[in-house]
Amino acid sequence: MALCNFWGKLVTVAGFEADDTLEQDAQLVQQCLQGDGSAWEELVRRHTRRIFNICYRFTGNGTEAEDLSQEVFLRVYKTIGSYRSAYGGFATWMTSVTRNLLIDHYRRTKRDRITDSLDDAMPVVENKESAGRRPDQQLLLGELSHQVQTALTKLSPELREAVILRDLQQLEYNEIRQVLDVPEGTVKSRINRGRIELARILNQMGVRPS
Repeated sequence: MALCNFWGKLVTVAGFEADDTLEQDAQLVQQCLQGDGSAWEELVRRHTRRIFNICYRFTGNGTEAEDLSQEVFLRVYKTIGSYRSAYGGFATWMTSVTRNLLIDHYRRTKRDRITDSLDDAMPVVENKESAGRRPDQQLLLGELSHQVQTALTKLSPELREAVILRDLQQLEYNEIRQVLDVPEGTVKSRINRGRIELARILNQMGVRPS
């Protein structure tokens, strides 16, 4: 099948909205460091959805994703003073914090995952604001999103995080390299392997390209 066209359709499910300008984030960070509570609230508002989506896509469980998102922001709040623009954009730095926390969570729950169930996982369609879609289109996207989520949980952690960061969060290769702390060639290899494996799993599930 035409993998590129198929994958393009799957990525559309994410409906990822790009972060606002780096300058705005940097300004808010500086205001936070000066004790401006409203600046922190704005940072949380701007990044909550993206962080939740990363956690949800990795864990496949809405409740876990909410709890982990709160842990991420608590960790960010405690360590925001260590952020430097040399690390890249604030969103990239936050993604690194999120990834480190998810690794800790993965290790803590490794034994439990053998019996984990997706029964409680809520299908999340990130592009909720697309009010122009017809109800039948929204239903189709919801079903496809759930199928993609189910398939993602079957990938190995290293392939899953690479696919999530590139195709669902739309980070650049260099940003993913910073987050994963691996060479860019490794990043591209994991993304390619993850896409192929994900397409294979979806094909087995009966999901076909249109």
